[in-house]
Amino acid sequence: MILLTGGTGFIGRSVLRKLAEFGYPVRTLLGPSRSSPDLPRGVAVDVTLAALSDRRSIRASLVGVKTVIHLAGAEGQWGAESRLASDVAGTHTIAEAVADAGVQRIIYLSHLGADRSSAYPAMRARAMAEEHLRVSGVPFTIIRTTVIFGRLDSFTTSLAIMLAVAPLIFPIPGDGSTLFQPLWVEDLATCITWALDEPSTIGQTIEIGGPEFLSLLQILHMIMRAASSPRILLPTRPPYLKAGAWLLERLMPQPPVTTLWLDYLAVSRTTDLNTLPRVFGLQPSRMEGNLSYLQERNWGWELLARQFLTRRRG
Repeated sequence: MILLTGGTGFIGRSVLRKLAEFGYPVRTLLGPSRSSPDLPRGVAVDVTLAALSDRRSIRASLVGVKTVIHLAGAEGQWGAESRLASDVAGTHTIAEAVADAGVQRIIYLSHLGADRSSAYPAMRARAMAEEHLRVSGVPFTIIRTTVIFGRLDSFTTSLAIMLAVAPLIFPIPGDGSTLFQPLWVEDLATCITWALDEPSTIGQTIEIGGPEFLSLLQILHMIMRAASSPRILLPTRPPYLKAGAWLLERLMPQPPVTTLWLDYLAVSRTTDLNTLPRVFGLQPSRMEGNLSYLQERNWGWELLARQFLTRRRG
């Protein structure tokens, strides 16, 4: 049995579908919530309820489990610093619980650039979470990814929303030359699933990304074409953008951009283009051929809908 945390998230839903496709028995850990869990339809999965801070409940959820795939918090680099601290504490709880339960292996999804000395809170948080797993004594695989894109992601959809509400001119950080290596979520889900049957990945920290290096400027042009939102891109000093993001965080329940999100855009995040073919035998998909989901919504209305739904759930 596999226990998956974060199964209702953008990445977790894709991993659940992929595990079911390959015939793995899966149990997903859901945190307490007043809303219905957003699990993928048509996927047979056991469900267990526990907060990541509740070690006893986590321990009970591990009965019969041989492998844990820990995705909860994988998208936390966009959130508040309090959320990052909660994610680190949750990983510590998971690490202690899997060690007590005799779990044979844990796979953890981290992020490229994880470093305790990083200037960016999200990268420091990922590094601390990784360390909890390394000292747990449980065989581990840490997969560090570049930015992940796909339907309902926090990267391309946030950019599509901001482009949709921008009046003709869209400010971008600096000259837009920051490099990314976007990885399609379905390719990531495949890698996580294949890692289960790849003993050579045990004890390894593997950095993976998509098949191409793209500047923020190139990515924005792709998104403008896919979402039919042409705009004039205006280079802007990052401090001005951070001030705007700071204001949005205080005015909106679900802002399309945060100060931590802008921190992420400030630094190039790339790795070896050949890691996926070499380690997993997978040729990843190019970004532009997988953006059709951006045609499915009116992204200006989506911004309003997210604020309304957040208030309803609150």
